[in-house]
Amino acid sequence: MNPRRIGVLGGGSWGTALADVLARNGHGTCIWARGSAIASEIRERSTNAKYLPGVTLAESLTATTDLQEVLDGAECVLLACPSHAVREVTEAASPHLDNPILISAAKGIEIGTDMRMSEVIAEVLGPAIENKIVVFSGPSFANELLRRLPTAVVAAASSAESAGEVQRLFQNPYLRVYTQSDVVGVEFGGSLKNIIALAAGISDGLQLGSNARAALITRGLAEITRLAGRFGAEETTLAGLAGLGDLVLTCTGDLSRNRTVGVAIGGGRSLDDVLAEMEQVVEGVRTTKAAHELAGRLGVEMPLVEGVYSILYEGVEPREALARLMAREPKPERWS
Repeated sequence: MNPRRIGVLGGGSWGTALADVLARNGHGTCIWARGSAIASEIRERSTNAKYLPGVTLAESLTATTDLQEVLDGAECVLLACPSHAVREVTEAASPHLDNPILISAAKGIEIGTDMRMSEVIAEVLGPAIENKIVVFSGPSFANELLRRLPTAVVAAASSAESAGEVQRLFQNPYLRVYTQSDVVGVEFGGSLKNIIALAAGISDGLQLGSNARAALITRGLAEITRLAGRFGAEETTLAGLAGLGDLVLTCTGDLSRNRTVGVAIGGGRSLDDVLAEMEQVVEGVRTTKAAHELAGRLGVEMPLVEGVYSILYEGVEPREALARLMAREPKPERWS
């Protein structure tokens, strides 16, 4: 396809990795970063040592702290900031947008509104933009993508044309992009899997074994499907890359921040102490609170989410939360 001018909002590991893909695919790509040191380093050294140590980025990739510079003339805009910052960043970007395709790579549910990220973007920019919003998700660690290891993800949109455009932007010999129309399923899969990854990490920190991890992943998928289904998500979506694929990666991969935090908590450390050492946002912590509130409001039974919430926000010891889970009333494997 013809080279595009692309603005990337977010200079963390994920935004930088996706920007690197776009730059290597021949598109004019510029990152907006909050910190001047990160922007200067990307621009002058083709590195982002804070978030991606030891990685050399595409020489054509540039960066700035000037939002207008990134967005003026951009045909596509990628939002790769933490989920809690999506509303703020979208509002700041709004005056500089000229009807671009908007790619949402943030994974989370907004606390207080229960909105998915595409809904937040549409509320800020207006319903006319909905056909131009594409959700980008799937099992993909930034570090592996930057090493150009084989990766497969999903571009989901209500508009097949917009999804196809994003597919063509990113597709290359090491990144395979599938299109999807089930935006709801893709967003819920990408956000809720972080909660289950925290649970899997806690299980590993407690040394509960492979059986427990497999059970958590499987029953976690059931909970994700149950809640997402209330909003019209398709079960086949949650059995695909944006659901099961991302869930397995995040629950088992050593590069998973959510699993890493869980392991530390299972090993006896406090959440505050662990988060104080993290350079990047651990999305599952906020998403646990949002999902707990949403499930409670809708009356959706999510015992794993409830267990993680009790550990993170109510001071329940991990082994006590485990005992509560195992003592629950026996049920059929599938229930509504």
